[in-house]
Amino acid sequence: MDEKILLDELKILEETYRGAVPQLKFNSTFELLVAVILSAQCTDKRVNQVTQVLFPLANTPEKILSLGQARLEEIIRPCGYFRAKAKHILETSKILLESYSGEVPHDFDELLKLPGVGRKTANVVTSVAFKKPAIAVDTHVFRLANRMKLAEGKTPLEVECGLQKIIPRDKWADAHHWLIWHGREVCRARNPKCSDCPLSKICPSSTDTH
Repeated sequence: MDEKILLDELKILEETYRGAVPQLKFNSTFELLVAVILSAQCTDKRVNQVTQVLFPLANTPEKILSLGQARLEEIIRPCGYFRAKAKHILETSKILLESYSGEVPHDFDELLKLPGVGRKTANVVTSVAFKKPAIAVDTHVFRLANRMKLAEGKTPLEVECGLQKIIPRDKWADAHHWLIWHGREVCRARNPKCSDCPLSKICPSSTDTH
C-alpha cells in the first residue's frame, strides 16, 4: 500500500484522537496490571465495574492473596474466565511478593514471566505505567491494522512489528490509544460506520471508497 496513504491515515487518527487515554480505571501499576489481566475477552466498561468492587477490598499483592481463590472468583465472575483469571492474579501476586518486593517489574521480559501476562498486557503496562514506547495489539488494534492496511499480519506479533515500522517510536503508545478508540467508536468489527469515518476517503476497506 502507498506509504503516503499510510501516513495520512495515521495523521488523521492523531488529529481525531489526540489526547486519548486508557478507558480502564486504576490508581497504581499493580491495579493496572490486574485490570488488564481481567480485560481479556471482556470490555473495559465491565472491568471497571468489577474493579470498583475489587480494588477497595484488595489493591495490593498482599490483599489479593488474603482474599483467596473463592472470594476473588466471586468478585471477578462478571469478567468471564473468572477461574483462570483468579488463578493468574493470585499466582502473579505471590511472585511479585517473593521476587520483586511487591512491585511490578519494569522489564518487559520479566513482565512476560508473570502468569496471565502476554505481550498485550506487558505492552500496556510498559507504555501506560512506565511511559516507555510500546504498542499493545488487542482485538481492536489487530482488526484496524489489517482492515486499514497499516500493518497486515496473521498474528498479533506480526501486526505489532508492522506497526512499529510505520509509526514513529515516540508515538507508539499514543497510536495504540488512537486505534482502540477508533475501533470502539467507528471502525467496529461488525457494521463499521464508514459514512461517519474521518478516514473514509482514503481507507482501503471503506465502503465510501468503492
